[in-house]
Amino acid sequence: MKTGIYDQLMRAGATRRQLLKGAASVAAVAAASTGPLGMLTRQASADAALRAQILQIPGVGKGSPTDADWQKVGELCLGATKANVAEGEFAGVELTFMGLNNQNLHNFLFRGFLKPWEAYTGAKINWIDLAQADYNARLQQSIATGTVDFDIIEMGAPFEGDTASKGLLDEMPDWVATQIEADDLVGYLKPPVGTWDGKSYRITIDGDCHTFAYRKDYFGDGSITGMAEVPKFWDDVNAASIAVKGKTDPLTGLPAYGFLDPLKGWGGFGFYFLEDRASAYAKHPDDKAWLFDPDTMKPRVNNPAFVQAIQDVMDLIAAGAYPPDQINADPGTTAFQQFLAGTGAALTWWGDVGSNARTSDTSVVGDVVGFSINPGAKKVYNSKTSAWEEKENFAPNMAYIGWGVYVTSRVSSDEKKRKAAWSAAAHLGGKDLSLWTAAYPSGFQPYRQSHFNYDEWEAAGYDRAFIEDYLGSNADSYNHPNAAIEPRIPGIFQYYSVAEDELAKGFAGQYKSAQETADAIAAAWEKITDQIGRESQIKLYKASLGM
Repeated sequence: MKTGIYDQLMRAGATRRQLLKGAASVAAVAAASTGPLGMLTRQASADAALRAQILQIPGVGKGSPTDADWQKVGELCLGATKANVAEGEFAGVELTFMGLNNQNLHNFLFRGFLKPWEAYTGAKINWIDLAQADYNARLQQSIATGTVDFDIIEMGAPFEGDTASKGLLDEMPDWVATQIEADDLVGYLKPPVGTWDGKSYRITIDGDCHTFAYRKDYFGDGSITGMAEVPKFWDDVNAASIAVKGKTDPLTGLPAYGFLDPLKGWGGFGFYFLEDRASAYAKHPDDKAWLFDPDTMKPRVNNPAFVQAIQDVMDLIAAGAYPPDQINADPGTTAFQQFLAGTGAALTWWGDVGSNARTSDTSVVGDVVGFSINPGAKKVYNSKTSAWEEKENFAPNMAYIGWGVYVTSRVSSDEKKRKAAWSAAAHLGGKDLSLWTAAYPSGFQPYRQSHFNYDEWEAAGYDRAFIEDYLGSNADSYNHPNAAIEPRIPGIFQYYSVAEDELAKGFAGQYKSAQETADAIAAAWEKITDQIGRESQIKLYKASLGM
């Protein structure tokens, strides 16, 4: 509900219970043509019309969106801004925004969305664009040297330990939470995510989890894998990869390949893809921890579960099952240059693969792609007993806990600039605009409860079966009782980056075994923990797990 309408309703005597009851019982509300509930009905109808309108820009199957489309969507979604900001109110204000330029998404879209915001408010935004592989180093340098040179930052929740704990972020004003309708977030993205010491800092614009995307034409009776069903477990994924070696892709006529592991680092972000395999083996349903021991911060990355995950990858390397030069393929390559372009049977990735499959000019797999939660394992390692348990285990990887927009403490002492920064951030995190970013190529995936209205997606041009499959894989991951959630602790990407370095050595044959590779990662992690402070890390790690 828009802020202004909500305030009007409350002043008119509507209670929260009335509003909730009214929203849940549309037929009853429709009968009230006057008064608070009648206003609610008319507003809901207007909201639905706006959402339907923006989802037709440009329309599913009508080519990739352009800058003109981003600006049009941004203009149509300015209603909440206009309710809180007077025209020209921020004249003379300049803000610096640091974010990503991956695949010409992220910051490129933000520019378009915010152009009409700039025109209306009078503010000007300057941009710092970073490649994914450069992001962590640039942020850590700014933190270490005390040279934060940006007012707004696109950042993931794992970095909250590096920034909020050091007083680098500005606390979110209450009006912002109301404007963005923060209660609409899916459960796992609500506090404590986005908070530190009880204060809120984050406008969520993404709901990251990894899901399993696969080619339906690689499976079924008579398929080239010889498998009637899509694999549910990692050992079956490996078997399918080996089975198609030397065969022909049924869609492209080119060589067929199975699962696409990225073997090159990506500024720490590539470690998530080994985690996809490892979480199934390592995240025991009776244990919240899986990366470190919560009482000692001793790494679990070299326990039998992680070693099994590393061995799975090494087995496919040894079998020659990957495309040529896969050792130099990072996750951007596996998703956008390989899978969506018709190379490979399956991969794990964020939601971009789902929206891009049907709305990007570069995708050829839109008609044959399917989705599920990440594969599981037929055994799970119990770190408390130091023993394997022979039972099926699934643990979807909540990789990165989603991108958010944060405002830095650089603006805290200038109220006009502070309000401008939060207004820009709130525009990007608005409920209606977020639906568009979830449905079209943006770098973001569904993250609000309202994103799971299948009818809206179908009206936009997605076919029902596809969207139920895609959105269902996200919802099943978010709501999974054994989801693997990473800790929001200082230095998390230092751990991930060094893990990538050691994995690269292991995949290149510089270590003798998966165990030796894992031991090298664990030794490096111990050094990082000691550098940061073991006792403080233990405390923060336990807090992040809700212990």
